[in-house]
Amino acid sequence: MSARTTRTIRPTRTALLAATAVAAAVALAAPAVAAVPAGAPARDDHRATQKAMDANVRDGVIGIAAQAKDEHGVWKATSGVGDLRTGAPRSARDHFRVGSITKTFVSTVLLQLEAEGRLSLDDKVEKWLPGVVRGKGHDGREVTLRQLLNHTSGIAEYTSDERFVKDVFLADGFHKNRYRTWSPRELVGIAMKHEPAFAPGTDWSYSNTNYVLAGLVIEKATGNSYAHEIRARVIKPLGLTDTRVPGTDPTLPKPHSRAYSKLAETTDGRTYDVTEFNPSAAGAAGAMVSDPDDLNRFYSALLRGKLLPKKQLAEMKDVIPLDGERGGYGLGLITYELSCGVRLWGHSGGIHGSSSETATTADGRHTFTYNFNSDWNGDSLPIMEAEFCAK
Repeated sequence: MSARTTRTIRPTRTALLAATAVAAAVALAAPAVAAVPAGAPARDDHRATQKAMDANVRDGVIGIAAQAKDEHGVWKATSGVGDLRTGAPRSARDHFRVGSITKTFVSTVLLQLEAEGRLSLDDKVEKWLPGVVRGKGHDGREVTLRQLLNHTSGIAEYTSDERFVKDVFLADGFHKNRYRTWSPRELVGIAMKHEPAFAPGTDWSYSNTNYVLAGLVIEKATGNSYAHEIRARVIKPLGLTDTRVPGTDPTLPKPHSRAYSKLAETTDGRTYDVTEFNPSAAGAAGAMVSDPDDLNRFYSALLRGKLLPKKQLAEMKDVIPLDGERGGYGLGLITYELSCGVRLWGHSGGIHGSSSETATTADGRHTFTYNFNSDWNGDSLPIMEAEFCAK
C-alpha cells in the first residue's frame, strides 16, 4: 500500500491497470480477466513463466511466489527472496495479503444473497444504509448495489484523501498508525468529505469506498459481518484452509515472506518492512489473506458455477468495457484478452508490500496466481502472457 504504488488496486489490464496505477497507491487492487475464445492450451512446461518471473526479479521485484493449475496438474514456483535480512528464498506456500482480490469474495456473497431473494442488486444503497451515503453531493437514494460492485456509483475514493494518504501510505504516518483500527463507517465518512466523481451510472471509476459499503450492506442484510459470511459461504464450502478474513489482526499466518514498501510518493529511497499491518484500513475492499493454491481453487470454482447460479454468474460477468473490447470490469471481476486471443477472468490486488493477481480461463480449467512481496515495481503482463500463451 505505498502511496504511489499501492494506493488503489489494479483494475483490468491496460485501461484497468492504468486506472489502477493511479489508484495503486492504496492497497486494494483490482486485477484483470476475460472470457476465453476456446481455452488456453494446457501445458506441463512452464519454463516461459519461470523466465518471466525471473526477469521481474532482475528488474527489482524482491520476490515472487506463483502457482498454476491445469489439466496436467499443479505447478509451483518461486523467484527472488522472501527476507532481505536473511536472504531466505520465497516459498510457494507463502500466505500474503491479497488486497483487492477481496472484492471478488465480497461480490460473490452479495450475489448469493440476491439469489436467495434477500436483496436485489437494483436496491438503492439508502434502503440498507440509510443516511450513510450523504454529503458533498453524494446521495445513497440514487446509487444501487450493482453500481457499488461495478464501480459506476461515482462515490469518492477514500484512499485518495490527502490526510488518509499521509496516515496510511507514507512512512511517518504508516509507522504511527500501522496498528490503528479503522471502522468501515469511518472510512466511508472520509469519502463523504469529497465530491462524487460523477453522477451514479454515468461513468466508471475504481473506488474502494464502494466495497467498504458493500461489506456494510452484507452485515445489514444478514446480521453478520462480511467476514463471517465469506467464511460460511465461500471459505468453508471450498475448503480454503489457508484463506483468512483477518479483521484487525496485523500478523500473517506461517509460512510467509516479509513484505516490503517504499512508503513514499516515489520509488527511490529506503525500503521498509511492512509485514505487520492492521488491514482494517482496507476492510471489505482489500483486507483478506490467502495463498496461491486457495486463490486458484476459488476462481476456478467461481467460473465453473460452483458458487453462484447461472443468472448471478452471468451478472458478475456482465462487464463495463474499459479497454475497447479487450478488457472490462464486471461485479468484482475483471476480464482482459491476451495477445494470443486467450481471455482471462480474475482480479488483482495491491496492499502494503504485496501485489497479486489471479486469472483463469472462462472454463476454470487453467488458473494462475502470483504474488510479489514488494509493491513499487514489477510488470505482471509478461508473466500472464508466458503462462497462458507460450507454446
